Amino acid sequence: MNNERSRAWRRFKEKMKSKRGGQSQDTKEKPEKNWKLMYIRSEKLIRAKQLGIDYPIKTSRQILDDEQPLEEK
Repeated sequence: MNNERSRAWRRFKEKMKSKRGGQSQDTKEKPEKNWKLMYIRSEKLIRAKQLGIDYPIKTSRQILDDEQPLEEK
């Protein structure tokens, strides 16, 4: 009986093992850490909250507008 096993066979078996036991290292997604590479606003809001950063950055004019609303007559 010929038991020569190729690289393709070993890779296939490793892939099958990872499907049974959870996720493999390749398929796990890691959160992006580089601020410039985050494209979606919701992701930036979540990351800013984790880091304790005020995002989006408000100008002093925007802050004053929020603090003192106009009086209605």
